[in-house]
Amino acid sequence: MTDASGQTPDSLTAVADARGLEALLARAARAGKGLPPVERWNPPFCGDIDMEIRQDGTWFYLGTPIGRMPLVQLFSTVLRKDADGKTYLVTPVERVGIRVADAPFVAVEVNISGKGEGQIITFRTNVGDVVEAGPSNPLRFVNEAETGGLKPYVLVRGRLEALVSRPVMYELVGHGEEIDVDGVSTFAVRSNGETYPIMPAARLAELSA
Repeated sequence: MTDASGQTPDSLTAVADARGLEALLARAARAGKGLPPVERWNPPFCGDIDMEIRQDGTWFYLGTPIGRMPLVQLFSTVLRKDADGKTYLVTPVERVGIRVADAPFVAVEVNISGKGEGQIITFRTNVGDVVEAGPSNPLRFVNEAETGGLKPYVLVRGRLEALVSRPVMYELVGHGEEIDVDGVSTFAVRSNGETYPIMPAARLAELSA
């Protein structure tokens, strides 16, 4: 059923303000029952909406920052990145595309407990997810060729990652160690029995010289 403009009433693509979006998504909120099963939903694609997640994790709707954190947290629970590489907001009846500048989440805090093979690295994201790096939530480090910088990411859920913020990255690499990885001395961090290479130890020595 469509209205005079040809849009489905109360759809994600028809609402005009954040309050309308909040009302629509409320049925898919955690509501004390954990995350909604967005990976199991297969609703039709209803187009893109003017929503963007900037590199610093700030959410924008119609060019304006969404200042209400509870609303941002609500949106974050119905995010899904599909095999086509695009990120969507998904409800049981609709799937709409949004823009993501880098990763949808930002890791803003880290706790590191234990040492060696018993070390556990736990991240908190800007929207409140708590993730232990490990087999189900691996870390990866990306070298930026254009800047020579290092960008770590941790998998949060599905295909959704959190970019590790720079202060957290510095704390993280402070717990790195030289480990033999496939016969190569490698600067890496460990968590939950897994080893996550950062760079060859020889490269680290060059950068530190």
